[in-house]
Amino acid sequence: MKINTKQTRIHKHKRVRKKVQGTSSRPRLCVFRSNKHIYAQIIDDTKGITLVSTSSVNLNNQEFDKIGSNCDTSRVVGQQLAHKSIKEGITNVVFDRGGKLYHGRVKALAEAAKEAGMGF
Repeated sequence: MKINTKQTRIHKHKRVRKKVQGTSSRPRLCVFRSNKHIYAQIIDDTKGITLVSTSSVNLNNQEFDKIGSNCDTSRVVGQQLAHKSIKEGITNVVFDRGGKLYHGRVKALAEAAKEAGMGF
């Protein structure tokens, strides 16, 4: 039997989303990791809107030498997301890892956001 990794990730994500809900007072920090980039956004699920978003695609125009899929880039994205959200008045969030393991790039993004002042 062949295991489809995409279907497995989607199944895990649905299972996590049953418990993780973003509210107006504590929105959801959703992380999506592809092979080339990492994306993060803060979502209010009650209204169904994205409050703040950033990704490694946005960093290509800046002065970073090595942009792509590595932990250093994830740290920069996490710091950038935290600074944007604090400007918007969002300090506490619920973390949604998107069906991925809390390891590597996902962990680097989360730890950088915590260090920059966000609370999980």
